[in-house]
Amino acid sequence: QVQLVESGGGSVQAGGSLRLSCAASGYTYSRIPMGWFRQAPGKEREGVAAIKVSSGSTYYADSVKGRFTISQDGAKNTVYLQMDSLKAEDTAMYYCASSGSWPGSSNALAPASYEYWGQGTQVTVSS
Repeated sequence: QVQLVESGGGSVQAGGSLRLSCAASGYTYSRIPMGWFRQAPGKEREGVAAIKVSSGSTYYADSVKGRFTISQDGAKNTVYLQMDSLKAEDTAMYYCASSGSWPGSSNALAPASYEYWGQGTQVTVSS
């Protein structure tokens, strides 16, 4: 059974940084994509960043390019999201997600492409 456990959320002032972690278990980690998504109150869930674990290719939403970095540690089956220069509009519940297969570059940030989800971790940025 696939399990994804996020950690690292919290409250920070605008301009600050946070690093989220997602520990994965229950499947062959090296063969699947991992993604970070977020959902603010009253808004739809949106893709933030994704990584194709087998190749290391990364994908970012325009709103976070240059500020967020997704990375992985294969030895720990863990994916990270380093968030720098945080803005108030980054406030949301952040979710880690995975899929049994690579959905393709054009769908890497689409929530519908992922079937396994973590419980989420709250990020609050105050201005």
